[in-house]
Amino acid sequence: MIHDIKPWHDQDTFWDTVEPILFAQQRLLDAPLEVEKIISLLRLQQGMKVLDLCCGVGRHSIELARHGFSVTGIDRTQIFLDKASKLAANEGLEAEFVREDMRAFYRPEAFNAVVNLFTSFGYFEDQEEDRQVVKNVYCSLKAGGVFLIDIMGKEVLARIYQERDWHEEDGILILEERKITKNWSWMENRWIMLKDNNRVELNLSHRIYSAVELNSLLTDCGFAHTNIYGDLGGRAYDHAAKRLVMVAYK
Repeated sequence: MIHDIKPWHDQDTFWDTVEPILFAQQRLLDAPLEVEKIISLLRLQQGMKVLDLCCGVGRHSIELARHGFSVTGIDRTQIFLDKASKLAANEGLEAEFVREDMRAFYRPEAFNAVVNLFTSFGYFEDQEEDRQVVKNVYCSLKAGGVFLIDIMGKEVLARIYQERDWHEEDGILILEERKITKNWSWMENRWIMLKDNNRVELNLSHRIYSAVELNSLLTDCGFAHTNIYGDLGGRAYDHAAKRLVMVAYK
């Protein structure tokens, strides 16, 4: 069990432990196709400035740089940023990686697009901190800029919800237990990771948004309008949606 007085998302030990799960080989291999879909969905043009908010080890940042975009990756975990920077340097790619909390980072009118992928939103118990993140993004976008958020929507979660299940990632067996709390606004998660007779238990929690709730948050923070999709390919957000992908325009 990992013990820390900080919230789970502010623990270096947490991110170090889950790195093999979050960035398993298949997820790294999926990044090129995901970026192609993002470029198409947002109609990005080569040379545009893109912020990858919560970039992790840079799997999407690096791919965006390969496509000719001017990329800045932001994350709170230095070990992830070091790996992203090393990969960019090895390929001769120009990409900026900055250690910063998404509640604090903004650059006025610096970016054409901001992407926040793989449920990297809604970590904070105080919803005003989510609002601050959105305000920072709005401030950082140029006029006409676009913000993409990719999360597991409440509607999708309600359809596929399982209290317990398990899966395997690169030889690590992960047992997951979930609990919905706070009137279907919050998810409590317990993960048990097993590998080579070693057992690690982690607890994490996050806010869950419906499409209507997320849309209200973004428009309240100034975004002019949004488009809502069921995946990065632009499919409808309906009963068959796999994700909640919201694209907001400044």
